[in-house]
Amino acid sequence: MTARCPRRFAATHLYPYVVFATLAVDSLDAIAFGPVPGGAVPPAVAPHDRWLRAVALGGQGRYAAARTELAVLRRSRAGAVLDSLVASTEASLLRQLGWHRLASAHDGRALAVLGDSQAPGARAARCDAVTGLAADALGCGRLDLGFRLLERCADLLADASPDLWRQRIRLHWVTAEMSLASGDAVQGLVNARRALEFANGSPSVRHQVKSELLVAAAVSAGPDTAAAVDPALRVLARCDEHDLVPLRWAASMLLCGVAPAPRFLEVRQRAEASVVAAGGRFRES
Repeated sequence: MTARCPRRFAATHLYPYVVFATLAVDSLDAIAFGPVPGGAVPPAVAPHDRWLRAVALGGQGRYAAARTELAVLRRSRAGAVLDSLVASTEASLLRQLGWHRLASAHDGRALAVLGDSQAPGARAARCDAVTGLAADALGCGRLDLGFRLLERCADLLADASPDLWRQRIRLHWVTAEMSLASGDAVQGLVNARRALEFANGSPSVRHQVKSELLVAAAVSAGPDTAAAVDPALRVLARCDEHDLVPLRWAASMLLCGVAPAPRFLEVRQRAEASVVAAGGRFRES
């Protein structure tokens, strides 16, 4: 199969840099989508803040706590957009641990609950759901479906505002992963680097770290596998700095593949133990 980039997105330069207001370092925004992803996560009462809290907890690998917040939000029925974001976040937590088929049900609900809503935030939530479905399709081996869904997301983003930086990064993440899965290491690296470009213009350290990890993974699929070691080590160092347990696990998995060594195996095992202790359950391959 020949990999392909989403048609419209590949040909369009969409706001690679955005100027952001300074985020208070102890705010939920700053932890979920900002410069301190490893910060102490404050309590939340308002529905949107609860969602930010769930995202922040999930980024730190605190799966049970994140699911608790999402369960509260599911019962609150705070509106179509937030209901969609909650479902997409549930899917993301499952997908991180290998449960792509289960995640697809949540992503499908995230898309369905929006209907034809044009409410503020609906386009961003719709992009999250569609990109999530594409990632689910990838995990289930349905690459053609995944590429079609990425085309749909690219269409949604074609005339979107700069505020949808997170959705653009995720589109490039999944496009890179789809390309790598279909054997196109070149397009995998192109899209991983594009994701990193967007991420470096965003306030989110977590998105920057994941994008750099994806670059390392794409490099490992090229002719010089060893060239992935240095960027993967940088990712591991940033994961340690910011206590990003799920990304630490993913980086250690990559390092175990490209440069097998007892120290990387130990990091992987510690990360896995942390995930399980915090309520995560890996799907056995």
